Amino acid sequence: MDKTRFDLVIVGGASAGLTAALYSSRLGLKTLVITKDVGGQALLTNDIQNYPGFDQISGFELMTKFQDQAAKYGVEFAYDEAKQIEGNNEAGFSISTPFETYTSVGLILAFGKTPRDLGVPGEEEFKGRGVSYCAVCDGPLYKGSKVAVIGNGDQALEAANYLSGIAEHVYIIQSSSMPRGDAEIIETLNSSGKATFISGSRVKSIEGNFAVESLNIVDSAGKESALELPGIFIENGYITRTEFIKDLVELNELGEIVTDRYCRTSAEGIFAAGDVTDVPYKQAIISAGQGSIAALSSYNYIQKKRGKPAAKNDWKAIN
Repeated sequence: MDKTRFDLVIVGGASAGLTAALYSSRLGLKTLVITKDVGGQALLTNDIQNYPGFDQISGFELMTKFQDQAAKYGVEFAYDEAKQIEGNNEAGFSISTPFETYTSVGLILAFGKTPRDLGVPGEEEFKGRGVSYCAVCDGPLYKGSKVAVIGNGDQALEAANYLSGIAEHVYIIQSSSMPRGDAEIIETLNSSGKATFISGSRVKSIEGNFAVESLNIVDSAGKESALELPGIFIENGYITRTEFIKDLVELNELGEIVTDRYCRTSAEGIFAAGDVTDVPYKQAIISAGQGSIAALSSYNYIQKKRGKPAAKNDWKAIN
């Protein structure tokens, strides 16, 4: 069996992408989610109080629940970044990452905003080989090892707090002169005995051979030092990246993907959902709703191509 061939590829692993994956896999489609991290911008929120079913939940915890439920139904994950997508033909779509090329019959674009790179030497070279943008995805790989988290604010603190329960020690490197973010999490990390804040510093380079071996940092006085460790987690915020699909689907003046009420794009077989689209309100629950619509539309598209009946409009028929 070709491990790179799927019925449906979903680019993006947050509210929209994970919901789409859950729906498509339950409908029997072999589904792959390509994402640099799991959770996207929801990871920036430590206190969600408006998601139905939860009085209060952190974005990290909610997205983990999304992922666990999707994985239970057989969804596969590639923690990578889509760099090139070639258009629809009889063979379907071709989605290329730095490490692999996948093919699919249908495609859902649900990547919202993409984790921001640091832009330092060694980062691109060691992506997937010690450089990660998702603590919950790759953290377990570094059980008992020393790791570094790079970034300011709650997103970095959440990642560091999670990793402190797995790794031997966590170094939190922040450009701010003192730890910045949720005071309670900072206190928890300081009292854990397993975390060290390195404030007022920036990363100069990431070093290694086949994989990460060390991290070179520079403090505010210009003094350089090195941390020997195999795992680096970059929590540097998010940006919108749709330039690589500008010739594939219609974008609006903001660079968002234009969709209709069925989450169809201007290209046949390509659907889109979540914050990357022109939907007027950017909320986790709206993204999740769009994800389910995109999955059902993709299922009907794939069924039609295969000469099979589509899903009925009544939700009872596809539950």
